[in-house]
Amino acid sequence: MVSDLNGLLDPRTCKRIVIKIGSALLVNDGQPARAWLDELALDLKHLREGGTQIIIVSSGAIALGAARLGLPKGGRASLADAQAAASVGQVALAQLWAAALDFHGLTAAQMLVTIGDLEDRRRYLNASATIERLLDAGAVPVINENDSVATEEIRFGDNDRLAARVAQAAKADGVLLLSDIDGLYDRPPGEAGAELVKVIEGVTPEIIAMADDGSSSGLGSGGMVAKLQAARIAERAGIALGIINGTLQRPIAKARKTNRGTIFLPVRSDNARKAWLGGRLAPEGVLSVDSGCVAALSDGASLLAAGLIDVEGEFARGALVSLHGPKGERLGQGLVEYSAAECRAIAGLREGDQAVRLGYAPRAAVVHRDHMVRS
Repeated sequence: MVSDLNGLLDPRTCKRIVIKIGSALLVNDGQPARAWLDELALDLKHLREGGTQIIIVSSGAIALGAARLGLPKGGRASLADAQAAASVGQVALAQLWAAALDFHGLTAAQMLVTIGDLEDRRRYLNASATIERLLDAGAVPVINENDSVATEEIRFGDNDRLAARVAQAAKADGVLLLSDIDGLYDRPPGEAGAELVKVIEGVTPEIIAMADDGSSSGLGSGGMVAKLQAARIAERAGIALGIINGTLQRPIAKARKTNRGTIFLPVRSDNARKAWLGGRLAPEGVLSVDSGCVAALSDGASLLAAGLIDVEGEFARGALVSLHGPKGERLGQGLVEYSAAECRAIAGLREGDQAVRLGYAPRAAVVHRDHMVRS
């Protein structure tokens, strides 16, 4: 079991790892950072020789494509620009990885995914099976969000959370995020006295308060907040997540030598289905409940209509919804047993009154505990 950063990079405790590389590391002024990538590929070769299976989640398609098309703002001036840049850049990115890995005797395999591929249970299992087969065949899957078809409303938006979701699907032991700083600091790293937090057990509100929102490079779409969200997704499946400084030459080798970075240790291990459910990122609505229901949910109860006080959004039965307390605090999420209209109709009603309002016998719960995960 992984207990520190070195353990995350040790094949004896981490046999399968997802490594995420951001745009700012891979692309400089629209051009691929080939020398840096060649050094990283050497790190990957050594990991593989040690017995670790590797999955890459790589940014960079939009940045590469925007440079080739001459698009402003790195291809992010509009959704149409981003989609066009991604279409061109995905080809360049695949070629870049194929060449770098091939030089060290490794075979790259490209996978482009959308949020729907990992939000829908059947497609999630299909993606999981594909990754498994590629690894069994000795390939290195290189995964990226399919930004050529993703929209602002339906997308991961950052590859940190994508890496955590891929790790769940791949049944990985760890996730390694290569960043432009050493890890999570207890305050903005530019401030005097800022200290690197090396080991974190559970992402708490206090830990989230340390994070700096935003990406310093201007190229990526993630920041430290996104990395903490990724750590939360990973920890549900019992997966450790590390952050190291990727700007260095041979960044993984240096991290192993110095043990410098931040490691998030999982404090729980949900079963496979609940880990998938807890990692889903696109709720279609919000159910708010009263304080009595909050207490019941904390004890593992299902969400009953009697505790429901407000319904936001329009959704059908089986949709993913967020669960909030009376003050707007997020409690978790789950799969709802009623449509939004039906939820509004029975909100606050006891079981005996629900049938009259619905016109049929009510279901056991609005959100059953077996289809719910707590935050």
